[in-house]
Amino acid sequence: MVECKIKQNVMRCNCSYPCNRKGICCECLKYHISYGEVPACFFSDEDEKTYDRSIDNFIRIYKEKGLKK
Repeated sequence: MVECKIKQNVMRCNCSYPCNRKGICCECLKYHISYGEVPACFFSDEDEKTYDRSIDNFIRIYKEKGLKK
């Protein structure tokens, strides 16, 4: 199994909410998916600060900003 690179992950993590999953991406994903959400790293810094991590909000922002692959 690949080791988690927590120190590197924390440096890139834009989540402004204090929690014990910061930098442990697999746990963060599991947590948010279980609540029908996506993690902070899916949002811009500005959008992350709303704390609305819902999938609906992510899709709305994605459509509004016209983000494409």
